[in-house]
Amino acid sequence: MLTEISNNHTQIEVIQLLLQLGFTSGGSFALWKKPQSSIVELVLDEAEGPVKVNLNLDELKAGFIVHPFIDQEDKKAFFIRANKHLSFHLNKPIEKNDLPEWAKVQLSNHKQLSPEQLQESLNTTAYSGSSKKENSEEKSHFLELVKKGIQAIEDKQLEKVVPARRKTIPILANFNLENSIISLMNAYPNTFVNFFHIPKIGTWMGATPELLMQTKGDIFTTMSLAGTQVASGDNPTKSAAWTQKEIEEQALVSRYIVSCFKIIRLREYEESGPKTVLAGNLLHLRSDFKIDMKATGFPQLGSVMLNLLHPTSAVSGMPRKESQDFLRQYEELDRAFYAGFIGPVNIQGETSIFVNLRTAQLFRDKALLYAGAGVTSDSIPEKEWEETELKCQIIGKFIQNPTN
Repeated sequence: MLTEISNNHTQIEVIQLLLQLGFTSGGSFALWKKPQSSIVELVLDEAEGPVKVNLNLDELKAGFIVHPFIDQEDKKAFFIRANKHLSFHLNKPIEKNDLPEWAKVQLSNHKQLSPEQLQESLNTTAYSGSSKKENSEEKSHFLELVKKGIQAIEDKQLEKVVPARRKTIPILANFNLENSIISLMNAYPNTFVNFFHIPKIGTWMGATPELLMQTKGDIFTTMSLAGTQVASGDNPTKSAAWTQKEIEEQALVSRYIVSCFKIIRLREYEESGPKTVLAGNLLHLRSDFKIDMKATGFPQLGSVMLNLLHPTSAVSGMPRKESQDFLRQYEELDRAFYAGFIGPVNIQGETSIFVNLRTAQLFRDKALLYAGAGVTSDSIPEKEWEETELKCQIIGKFIQNPTN
């Protein structure tokens, strides 16, 4: 049994153990911590190749789903099956004698991976959603993209569009993966902090504030999250002042969710908000929606709404089809899993799917950061660029300075 030690040392030991089990398995794995929780979970699938599944959540066994921004031709998602599942309290020492037998055997068969070996385990190749030419890292391209979006809105072709960009940063010699994950969990307690590794497909790490949908017992929940400003002051959620542009941007997302309810003739739902919420050093506007699936006679609401909601207007725009057509024509970015969805499925009777935002794709020598900005008729291109810079910093600073 481990002796009682500081929280920081305990957290390192918990994450080290989960990464050790994941990488030495040779297969796919995911670890995560839900918002406002201290429980860290791991699912592990030893299969050498990636597994893909249909999007009928009710028929899936326990696991972790990973879906790109753009639907693949086969309309399937990558899936890390929970052949092995562990959960630990982040701040409580691990009692080795209580580990399942498979974990003890695996740990005894492999030496402890050093930070350098963990970094060496990161992918050198990654899944690509498209073969398009990319200019997404050039500031001039993004500014021009925003201008085109504003023009399309003024021409009544769009109500809103959400262009995205990518930023490459080097992974430095002192990179420490477990420290980066722990720092994210401690800095952003109100987000879904996640790390997943699918060999030959991708290794990603993130802290997303946006729940796409959740089913727990008979209750279905979703949210509309949009609008961004830097948190400041002693009580940022109370002192925030929102512009008309940001209020309308968030209202568009809420209206889209309600329109999805109307499509399936669902009238009985609870809506609360919008309210100001804190995610790291940024503030957002959020409204919450709640439905009793038993009372409404809609037990498969999770799967139905997942297909209707993705991709949300918060990551693509409105109208849905026209904004996606605009992005396909002008964005010149392979988003891969950015703005797709991820999360645990049917783990202990609960499914929690999140939009994959505030995320980084990790390689052995670099990280790709992704960020988007909601463009309306009131947008100023330079300010939208600054917003994406702030969003990139959320993850980037923990990669280049993991003790933040």
